[in-house]
Amino acid sequence: MDVRVAAGDLAQHEADVLVVNLFEGVTSPGGGTGAVDQSLGGAISSLIAMGDIRGKAGELTMLHTFGKLRAPRVLVAGLGKEKDFDLDAVRNLSANVVRHLRKPGVKTVATLTHGAGIGGLDPQGAAQAVAEGAVLGGYRFLKHKGTGTKDDDRGEIATLVLVEHTAGKVASLEAGVARGVLLGEATNFARDLANAPSNHLTPGDLAQQAWEMAARSGVECEVLERADMERKGMGSLLSVAKGSHQPPKLVRLSYRGKGGEGYDIALVGKGITFDTGGISIKPAANMEAMKADMTGAASVIAAMQAIAALKPKVDVVAIAPCTENMPGGGATKPGDVVTAMNGRTVEIINTDAEGRLVLCDAISYAKELGARAIVDVATLTGAVSIALGDVCFGVLTNNDGLAAKVEAAAAAAGEKTWRLPMFKEYDELLKSDVADMKNVGTRGAGTIVGAKFLEPFAGDTPWVHLDIAGVDMADKDKGWVSKGASGYSVRTLVNLAVSLGG
Repeated sequence: MDVRVAAGDLAQHEADVLVVNLFEGVTSPGGGTGAVDQSLGGAISSLIAMGDIRGKAGELTMLHTFGKLRAPRVLVAGLGKEKDFDLDAVRNLSANVVRHLRKPGVKTVATLTHGAGIGGLDPQGAAQAVAEGAVLGGYRFLKHKGTGTKDDDRGEIATLVLVEHTAGKVASLEAGVARGVLLGEATNFARDLANAPSNHLTPGDLAQQAWEMAARSGVECEVLERADMERKGMGSLLSVAKGSHQPPKLVRLSYRGKGGEGYDIALVGKGITFDTGGISIKPAANMEAMKADMTGAASVIAAMQAIAALKPKVDVVAIAPCTENMPGGGATKPGDVVTAMNGRTVEIINTDAEGRLVLCDAISYAKELGARAIVDVATLTGAVSIALGDVCFGVLTNNDGLAAKVEAAAAAAGEKTWRLPMFKEYDELLKSDVADMKNVGTRGAGTIVGAKFLEPFAGDTPWVHLDIAGVDMADKDKGWVSKGASGYSVRTLVNLAVSLGG
């Protein structure tokens, strides 16, 4: 989708649809909505008076102009109560509007910055939110759809124009739109990876996708093979790969925004391209969803695409340990003991707790590379869904300052978070009789125990763990979230990296 800004009068703009907006409780529309209403002979005001248009959040009303405007249709979008209106509302509204207008007869749409002026929002931020929402709301994964797919299922908006009445504000809005498009496209890249069937996205395929992105973006890419991991002593990561015929890969992507020793931040993402649970095999029901157990890796890879484009003055490394977790004659067994890169020994009680086994070596590698802070992101535990549902993702940390920066970055992206405790008493649950630690605890506090397993590998380095297992996939479209892979955490990671660059 081409998102652009144009100076002019919305009521005079030529498009397949003009989108105007209305706050709840407004009886006499003003601004761009008022100008369109006047051109339509007061049609919008009449519908407000009759109660057919109320301006409630999510309300979308289509009107036909019958030649009174250069556009054949006008869509009136409800903004809800003005006191509740914010950039999240703009982003979600933009996504819902694009989705609503997805039909073969609509290719060009012209709109305003969705109430930014009268809503008191920063115009540039609102323009970014409109663009982000449009790109995210327009997303669909159709790669494997056959030629028999109905034409209306393939309808796409080609161009979205934000019409700004004041010519002097166009440049500022264009900057916001450009940033929103970059963030939306990076998120959609992660969605494409996470939605891909596992036979189309093996560990090797995921590494290839990262390499191609790096080549496009000017990011350095290195892929460690099994022998490289063996030389580094990554026995924990390699234990997960033993049951699969697909060779494991460890992807390193480096962006240098200022140069120097080490990295200001390492982004580490779990890359299990299919998770059967290994010998501790999962139930068959819904196992197909385990193609997306590499969403953490997809997020950090995609984040690097946007970081490279935004060019913050910060040095960032992304690390994605990628493998399948399969049963087989060579697979790791419950009760086996493995040695991680930092020398810690792990008794594997449950081979389905594999994400932490690959992440711990990746975190150790980040420390070897000189990372001064680490954020890992993973679909780590089913327990986080029990605790937080699909509303927010869990944040666990050894450093309040870094966690606060992550939470602020997530809030700016419209991604909700919730901090969970890391009390030392939880360490007791990981004590092993035969090794330094075991990979699971008792039934309780599953999300916290998963983070507690990773904590000693971060050591004194500031570290934040994001458990996105409750939000990584959606069963329906809702605001900027599209059905299937949601793309949660990509924009959080980008915002974090940019904020560290000053």
